[in-house]
Amino acid sequence: MEKVICALWRNPDDTAEAFNNRLLSSLSAELEEAGATRVRINLRDAAVAPAQGLAQQWQAPQQDAVVQFWLSSANPRFRTKCDAALARHSSRFAAWLVCESTIIPNTDHPPSGDARTDGWSQASFITFRDDVTRASALAHWHDHHTRVAIETQSNFEYIQNLIVMPLTEGAPQYDAFVEECFPLDAMTDPAVFFDAVGDNARFEANVAAMTDSCNAFIDFARIDVLPTSQFDFVTAGDHSRTGRKLERS
Repeated sequence: MEKVICALWRNPDDTAEAFNNRLLSSLSAELEEAGATRVRINLRDAAVAPAQGLAQQWQAPQQDAVVQFWLSSANPRFRTKCDAALARHSSRFAAWLVCESTIIPNTDHPPSGDARTDGWSQASFITFRDDVTRASALAHWHDHHTRVAIETQSNFEYIQNLIVMPLTEGAPQYDAFVEECFPLDAMTDPAVFFDAVGDNARFEANVAAMTDSCNAFIDFARIDVLPTSQFDFVTAGDHSRTGRKLERS
């Protein structure tokens, strides 16, 4: 199985609400009919409007939604129907083949049916610094930053997706896609986000540790961070999204 991540842009003449409703009402079914499984849709909607101040932008216009799914093969001839479904639901899209690592599976607030996942999801397309080798960036990300992200935040889901290669022409040259889910209050309360409510010393230490770690390998001039609502469309009997959370200590 191979995992595909897609960024979708809506037609400027379309409202965000209409675009989102169309994705939720029919895209998952069309992708599953085309052979996709474990479809996840991340939307920029009214529920995450309070987190807009946390967005970071490189692409102009920026992505309006993210779609994730798995295929037996992401080779072009086996992806044709999926690409057609994505094209019908957007003005344009970009797709990447990724390698997924589930650091913190969502066992605290597991998705239920096709309903919105509790809290909110920070969807981040990131690029590594040019002055750091890819090997060094990966070593820092996996060997150091992963621990920092676990220990300094209130994230209840944390998934790292290393981009293997673009699948569509003109796709932005990102190196990774990261998704983290947080409590709703983390949209507006930094102390909640950094898991330090009522402890200013811990808050300052967590912010500093996260800032230093990110600066060591991320190019912040080429990053897109989207606050989103997460919707999972899990095929009956698929329990692959559950598991044991890695230790925070």
